[in-house]
Amino acid sequence: MTVDWLHFTPWTALSGGLLLGLAAALFVLLNGRVMGISGIVGGLLWPVRGDVAWRVAFLAGMLAAPWLYAQVTVPVMPRIDAGWVTVVVSGLLVGVGNRYGSGCTSGHGVCGLSRLSLRSLVATGAFMVAGFVTVYVVRHMLT
Repeated sequence: MTVDWLHFTPWTALSGGLLLGLAAALFVLLNGRVMGISGIVGGLLWPVRGDVAWRVAFLAGMLAAPWLYAQVTVPVMPRIDAGWVTVVVSGLLVGVGNRYGSGCTSGHGVCGLSRLSLRSLVATGAFMVAGFVTVYVVRHMLT
């Protein structure tokens, strides 16, 4: 494995991680809810009166943040070595996994681990192992 030193951005990654951690902590302190995107979006699919505005504001912020970042810096375009079918099927599998795992990587990995949740530790471990195995099979066994 090699590191693309030209595009290696440890300071932006560190600051992004710190901001995400701060946002997750403030979200649970101020709202009493875990900041998991699957739960936030899921709450919009079957809306409850008085519970929609903050969800829409959260999603608007998630969409606005990359746009604002692109206004102040030159963003690096990601390179995805997969076709659209692979991306769509992968996304659907992640969605199914979210339902079976009772939450997403942000809910379990960021918020659950910080609360020392055993369930989140197991779920995050399962996400990671599944990712490692998938990359190994696709990159080394199928090519």
